[in-house]
Amino acid sequence: MRANQKRLAAAGLGVIAALAIFGAVRLQFFKTQSETAAPSIPPTANAAIGKVTMIDLGATECVPCKMMAPIIAELKTEYAGKADIIFIDVWKNPDQAKKYGIRAIPTQIFYDAGGKEVHRNVGFMDKKRIVGVLTRLGVS
Repeated sequence: MRANQKRLAAAGLGVIAALAIFGAVRLQFFKTQSETAAPSIPPTANAAIGKVTMIDLGATECVPCKMMAPIIAELKTEYAGKADIIFIDVWKNPDQAKKYGIRAIPTQIFYDAGGKEVHRNVGFMDKKRIVGVLTRLGVS
């Protein structure tokens, strides 16, 4: 019985170590905006400084990106004149992925009216959450 207990304890320590490593890697590569310097909107984004901007970086053939496409289209219409909603296909424009520091798609980046990055989301983001960020940035 002691040998089994030792193996279980070793396995438990291995799981704890793996979770600690995962947490460290996650913190290193997926920092929230409050943990990173706030870059400004790159000039190629076609966003207007003076307006809140959301840039959705994805690809037209990516499944979660396809799920977001109708949401982005709705937001472009609903927020016309109030905020810039921009989609960039990083498979067709790979230089943009590097420029924005994209590691996975889709990624949504939100900029305040001064052009400072204030929020970043990696993965699918539903309309309610997007509207919530835009509202926090002062867009009605």
